Amino acid sequence: MNQQPAKPAYKRILLKISGEALMGDLGFGISPDVMTFLANELKEIVDLGVQVALVVGAGNIFRGEGLARGGMDRVTGDQMGMLATVINALAIQDAIERIGLEARVQSAIRINEVCEDFIRRKAIRHLEKGRVLVFAAGTGNPFFTTDSAAALRAIEISADLMLKATKVDGIYTADPKKDPTATRYDELTYDEALDRRLGVMDQTALVLCRDHKVRLRVYDMDRPKALHRIITGDTSLGTLVRV
Repeated sequence: MNQQPAKPAYKRILLKISGEALMGDLGFGISPDVMTFLANELKEIVDLGVQVALVVGAGNIFRGEGLARGGMDRVTGDQMGMLATVINALAIQDAIERIGLEARVQSAIRINEVCEDFIRRKAIRHLEKGRVLVFAAGTGNPFFTTDSAAALRAIEISADLMLKATKVDGIYTADPKKDPTATRYDELTYDEALDRRLGVMDQTALVLCRDHKVRLRVYDMDRPKALHRIITGDTSLGTLVRV
């Protein structure tokens, strides 16, 4: 008997991926191996009919906040960071298209020669046509993180689930790399995450998600098939954050 393909538990998702995650084992820049792995993980869920959007950071290339502490104007630094996210977004688009999927990059700052402007209705239309959508340049404003941009875009496109890809398998009571006694939460409310200052996302992003009832799952992006398992209803991976 032929096994029936798994059915997705979600129609539309938004995946937040940090710039650091794109480095892999490199100390800087973009790892081709990571890009290929990510593209194949995304293809598995797109093939199920899931509509996929991503928000990408730029920590592998540039951190405006760090240079601001060294004396650079914060607004200038953040604008440079936004441009760096466009570089990452274009790399993700290329990796996705090399395996046969369609992808589009939309930027919160105008850079029409290389990608589209963010227009909500157009973004939703891309998703409905099965294209993977990569949001770049954060919110387009200084002082806001890409976590806040991910929360905002998830709300704007009415995502059924927001995912945050990290290097650990969920949210812990403390940093598991520093504290061997740290334990993983299976589930949390946004108020608990805010009160305990667990550092999963910045406060603005958490409040946005809470106030708009966005469901968030934090998981280990390096685990093969993790994304497919989550999308098809496996609740054992990572940590769920809910209202």
